[in-house]
Amino acid sequence: MTMRNFGELLHAKWDEGKFLCVGLDVEVEKMPESVPGGSPRQRIVAFNRAIIDATRDLVCAFKPNSAFYEAHGDEGIAALRETLAYLHEVAPEVPIILDAKRGDIGSTNDGYVQAAFEYLRADAITVHPYMGRESLEPFLARKDKGIFVLCRTSNQGAGEFQDLKVDSMPLYQMVAKRVVSDWNAGGNCGVVVGATYPDEMKQVRGIIGDMPMLVPGIGAQNGDLPLSVAAGKDAKGRGLIMAVSRAVMYASSGTDFAEAARSKAQELHGAITQALVE
Repeated sequence: MTMRNFGELLHAKWDEGKFLCVGLDVEVEKMPESVPGGSPRQRIVAFNRAIIDATRDLVCAFKPNSAFYEAHGDEGIAALRETLAYLHEVAPEVPIILDAKRGDIGSTNDGYVQAAFEYLRADAITVHPYMGRESLEPFLARKDKGIFVLCRTSNQGAGEFQDLKVDSMPLYQMVAKRVVSDWNAGGNCGVVVGATYPDEMKQVRGIIGDMPMLVPGIGAQNGDLPLSVAAGKDAKGRGLIMAVSRAVMYASSGTDFAEAARSKAQELHGAITQALVE
């Protein structure tokens, strides 16, 4: 099996001028009726394959959220694994970020690491910082993988804890500082900052330098794309993984869903490219 390095895969995509990440967040009830298959597993995989085929040349990463698959039990987990196997087959140059938001004591995280990186063969994962560096050591030790730490999230209630002051600094900024100073020894860390908070994003970028930033929220959550790109890009005009799920996957409910997904992805790719040069 070929050894994959998340950082190398991501930087190669940035070199191609690609910063869009398509989230493979499958909601069965939203899938077009034309998607073939009898079981949930078959339909989910067929839908994902069509979206992947339509967008794989436009993206810097794909990001399946594990919750949408876990909701369907054995069928969903099988669909997730089959989807990632398909990505390895048809788009081996595109990194895969498993959006699972893991975080527990170290021995439990050993299990999460095994599931994400060995069983599913993801290249990166999202994690919670709340239990500290020691608990995340099983992730951080995987220098070949990307570890994206939740920093300033895109949900409306994010500020309940993330804006609390710690040593006169908002907690989300303290998290960003700690990731830079203590957690990134392997050079494999990134942070998650929602596009719905461009001012906070600019503050985080000032702390993390050229570290990768995973940015959800520019699609269905209505984050401002040009503002987010301006706030989040690094000094080299890159550093961003702009994640969009529903706006691409459900661009059409008709038989043209794959073509509509590609059209939306092309539109977003163009908008990100334009925002980077302005």
